[in-house]
Amino acid sequence: MTNETEDPVASAARLVSGGDRVADSAPGDQGGDQGGAQGGALFTATTLDRKNARTERGYHSLFLLMSIVLILPVVAILGLLVLRGGPAFSWEFFTEAPRAQFTEGGIFPALVGTLWLVVVALLASVPLGVAAAIYLSEYAKDNALTRLINLAIINLAGVPSIVHALFGLGAFVLFFDFGTSILAASLTLAIMTLPVVIVSTRETLQAVPQSFRMACWSLGATRWQTIRKVVLPNSVSGILTGVILEVSRTVGETAPVMFTGAVLFTPFLPQGVLDETMAMSLHLYMIATVIPDVPPEVPYGVALSLILMVLVLNSASIGFRVYLRGKKKW
Repeated sequence: MTNETEDPVASAARLVSGGDRVADSAPGDQGGDQGGAQGGALFTATTLDRKNARTERGYHSLFLLMSIVLILPVVAILGLLVLRGGPAFSWEFFTEAPRAQFTEGGIFPALVGTLWLVVVALLASVPLGVAAAIYLSEYAKDNALTRLINLAIINLAGVPSIVHALFGLGAFVLFFDFGTSILAASLTLAIMTLPVVIVSTRETLQAVPQSFRMACWSLGATRWQTIRKVVLPNSVSGILTGVILEVSRTVGETAPVMFTGAVLFTPFLPQGVLDETMAMSLHLYMIATVIPDVPPEVPYGVALSLILMVLVLNSASIGFRVYLRGKKKW
């Protein structure tokens, strides 16, 4: 017995396939069953679909393996530092100065000195880098001067740190007569990390929708008012990205501070930017390669402390950046 009214699914299947896929009903079958079978056949995976699925799984596994390979060295380094440097951690280690030819005591002067270097370097580089990025993004035209500035930024980013150290020695220590001081070392670090701040800030400024600027200009705002009230507030999270990268590099640099402001040992904490200071990176280098009879866990403890300092500073910046991003309306 056949249905007087054709099932809609079967009718759609016949229209898609040109009528070639319509099959006769088996005796006793209902029209709905026939239509469901024909409709389901339209979504059956073909050989090409199965091949694409295998390829997709292969690339997924490859990228996952590459991510694991990148993470493993970091995990291995941190694990080694924790195992070998953890025994050096104590209240004395973080609150006292080195003594007994660096075989006893702690890292407190180096810790304080490193914070001085990072803070002064940020105060010198962030305003200058943001100003340069604003000019390149909002004011500069595409001409020879702009291309020359961009080329200089790229070249400055590729200069080795030892070259920056020699520049800082000649410019800030000798020419400007700052001597070996926190100011000379921090300015050297600021110049070295300036390209990071400029590039990250410029990309963030350019990511702000142009419609925001057009809306401000249509209301009579000047270019600077638009930048100050609209563009910069929506770019703070990206600027902090450059700050995070700068902190990470500043804390770990040895050559620039060795030539310009850091000393092997001083019993006094710095009182101003013209004082000499100890630095964590130089302290680690000296006790690991030069000073004899240092307990084996101390260099690993200093290295672990250096990494923890970077993590704490970066975590604070990242937390503030996430908070600002959450306030964005676009």
